Amino acid sequence: MSTFRELFGTEPGVTADAPGRANLIGEHTDYSGGFVLPVVIPRRTRVELRRRGDDVVQVHSEQLRQTETFRLGTEAPGRGWVDHVQGVTALARPRPLGGFDARIDSDVPPGSGLASSAAMEVALLRALRQTFGWELDDVRLALLAQRVEVEFVGAPVGVMDPMASSLGAMGEALFIDTQTLRTQRVPLPTGLGIAVVHSGISHEHSSGDYRIRRRECEEVTRALGVPSLRALTVDDLPRVEGLPPPLDRRARHVVSENARVLDAVEALRSGALERLGALLAASHRSLRDDYQVSVPDLDRLVALAAEAPGVFGARLTGGGFGGAIVVAARPEGLRASMERVAERYRTETGRTAAVLVPG
Repeated sequence: MSTFRELFGTEPGVTADAPGRANLIGEHTDYSGGFVLPVVIPRRTRVELRRRGDDVVQVHSEQLRQTETFRLGTEAPGRGWVDHVQGVTALARPRPLGGFDARIDSDVPPGSGLASSAAMEVALLRALRQTFGWELDDVRLALLAQRVEVEFVGAPVGVMDPMASSLGAMGEALFIDTQTLRTQRVPLPTGLGIAVVHSGISHEHSSGDYRIRRRECEEVTRALGVPSLRALTVDDLPRVEGLPPPLDRRARHVVSENARVLDAVEALRSGALERLGALLAASHRSLRDDYQVSVPDLDRLVALAAEAPGVFGARLTGGGFGGAIVVAARPEGLRASMERVAERYRTETGRTAAVLVPG
């Protein structure tokens, strides 16, 4: 592992970090102005940074063992992982900004559905905010990170990931109304443990399927004459059922998922963990059948986790088409239980699952 001094010949001026997240419930609702309920996880991206005296940016990825260089004002997409850095510098102006050296280290696995990109962008923006004295609160910082994804990287994501990474804290869920950006902190009950297990299948938000789902939601709003799917409630489901397939199923997922998020918040507050587990299971079925963003091996991993002792419920987390699952369970022996699930999954599917949380 390289140190900042080995890479750049000096010590860093600032350090900053940001966590990854697991979305407890509220999937594919944020880009429709809906409700989400993420939790941050004890895996983080760390950025060490020092200001330079010119307009050159040198950034090193410890995971990839790669150093990339560009000049401010010449940012252009299409360079892989460094696009997330280029996007930050391109969209941060006209705030004060000069060249810098940065070392990025992370234990949030990419392609896992755990907001690795958002964690990188939020950590980098925190370091730049400190270095260049930006007046940028945590909400606006999250919105800037989202713009990087959408406008520069080309991934049409919602606001949940950067909001969770920027505002979330351990030991609580963060209820986000993505239409108003209002948040509420919801403490996790002491009898609740959270596990995250990677399926061994990577995904990519800028891929075609994710874009298609978002476009389908936009088609629904035009067909029903509403500004967003957030305007619909479960009372509107009869209208939704009249849409042509697959738009009826897409809308049904978003509308029912928003209701499940609200129910999940109340379940956490009252300690109704069996109820929470049932909501997670219903969410996964909706993502699998109505939104169609799961894959068979991911479904099997969810089923195996749900059968494990002490588990309240499980579902895919993140955009789908692979990635990770989130499991709500009793905390005692949770990691060992999920390791047994991972071994059964490997035996049945040939894929290697990784228990990412608990560590």
